[in-house]
Amino acid sequence: MTHSLVPVILAGGKGERFWPLSRKHRPKQFLSLDGSGRSLLQATADRLLNTARGWEHLFIVTASHLEDGVLEQLPELPPQNLLVEPEGRDTAPAVAWSTLEIAKRYGESVITGFFPADHWIADQAGFEKTLEAASEVAKQAAAIVTLGIAPTHAATGYGYIEQGEKLGLFGTSSSPAYRVDRFTEKPDRETAEAFLASGRFSWNGGMFVFRADVALQELRHHAPEILLPLEKRGLEAYSTMPKKSIDYALMEKTDRACVLPVTFGWDDLGDWAAIERLLKSENPNVELARHVGLDTRGALFYATDKDDLIVTIGLEDTVIVRDGNVTLIVKKDRTQEIKDVLKSIQLRPEFEDLL
Repeated sequence: MTHSLVPVILAGGKGERFWPLSRKHRPKQFLSLDGSGRSLLQATADRLLNTARGWEHLFIVTASHLEDGVLEQLPELPPQNLLVEPEGRDTAPAVAWSTLEIAKRYGESVITGFFPADHWIADQAGFEKTLEAASEVAKQAAAIVTLGIAPTHAATGYGYIEQGEKLGLFGTSSSPAYRVDRFTEKPDRETAEAFLASGRFSWNGGMFVFRADVALQELRHHAPEILLPLEKRGLEAYSTMPKKSIDYALMEKTDRACVLPVTFGWDDLGDWAAIERLLKSENPNVELARHVGLDTRGALFYATDKDDLIVTIGLEDTVIVRDGNVTLIVKKDRTQEIKDVLKSIQLRPEFEDLL
């Protein structure tokens, strides 16, 4: 059986930096964060349906405790297309196991792509043309293609990809693809500014397209501790495998990595500050809740109960989130520290129901 591209959505993440809205059984990918009423997972599935040519060729990989939630959010998804991990071991085992399963169904020459469930993408047509070009690169050059995001500022929270030799132009959009010279994880400010000025670097968006047999061959060589147990024992091997990202296990080691710079608008919606980027307007604040404020600017408000009212006086650059019996108040430049607070909460048995 052949197919142009079989997309897989990675939907097992925790989204801890969106706590308290994001919790164990209601992680970030199940949330609507832009006021559209569609969750991030639903929006990602919507985005990939044309490329998949229908629900029967779209796959989701998720954690066991999220299985029911995924099926509830995506009732059109065939149950056999939901790949459930017994436990989370980061993205390398998820990608390796999913690739093995899809190769069994479609043949090892199938082109497959992996896409996080929590991205925002602005240009649907541009996104689809990019995937067409990436599939062509993967097929013709036997490459493992990563989509590179054009950096808009010297961010220190993203990985960077340096483009090397140009492979040519691909797809109906004539998109250029390049060999990857190197990956750099979360550089310091000075290094990020140098990368931005050079014009040779992209942000690593965590989206990959490859031919199944090529990826499996490279995993067998560079990450045998992951692939070989899966080939021999399947899901029973999960508890014995190391926790590794696909970037660390494969992309930073293989010589088949290529980068396809993209032109569509993108955001990874990593924390509450991303919502401000997404919904920024002429108003002094971003309000996804009822709010009355005095001398309050640069703030973001979110409440799950639309009857709640948040009242502020004299606040700047603050995030306030109300969800049930939890209220979060944090300076916008410290939202990355929410994960640290959660570590403290996890040590308090009386707060277990808040996670």
